[in-house]
Amino acid sequence: MMGWIILLLLVLICAAALIKLGKLSRATYEITAAALLIGVAGYAWQGHPGMAGVSIEPAEKPGSFDEDTIDTRDEMGERFGTAREWLIFSDSLNRAGKHGAAANYLRNGVKEHPDDPDLWVGLGNALVIHANGVVTPAAQFAFQKAADLSPEHPGPPFFLGLAYAQSGKIDQAREIWTELLARSSEDAPWRADLESRLAAIERVQPSLPVQPASPPER
Repeated sequence: MMGWIILLLLVLICAAALIKLGKLSRATYEITAAALLIGVAGYAWQGHPGMAGVSIEPAEKPGSFDEDTIDTRDEMGERFGTAREWLIFSDSLNRAGKHGAAANYLRNGVKEHPDDPDLWVGLGNALVIHANGVVTPAAQFAFQKAADLSPEHPGPPFFLGLAYAQSGKIDQAREIWTELLARSSEDAPWRADLESRLAAIERVQPSLPVQPASPPER
């Protein structure tokens, strides 16, 4: 009912405005009224004034970006290198929920600086975030590219393992992180965090013990 009342008020306002502001002659009153009535008839035929409103939410929402990832990434990468300005802006896009834009921005970054492993790590992270935690082939390529450019860089295996862990692929995460821990120095700033994550995995899903080989039959 309220929809019809609002519609009639709008029709009256439009008619008054056309007559007053448009300075219509009396000869055109009937034509104007007929046009408005046709509009009302069309609404009555196709419209649904009693239908409840629907709230449309954006496909991407703020809040799905892990702020702790930034601190860990900074510990493992160049804080003041070429990648920094690119990563800062992509982080701001992710905070705003614009994950696709963040990934596209870093794609441009690696095009301009294809030899920067930190940018490739950032692109891998952005692609995982954009895919709602799924490690896509594009993300795998980005992490592998970073590892190829800097084999000793801890970022590629750490964040690839993190993406696997968050997507439920615990065995892959454990394998990657165990290898990273084995080659990390005792005073590496990320070592304690890595050990904690591996211990958490072991509590949730203990690794299977290695079965001794059976002696050959005689």
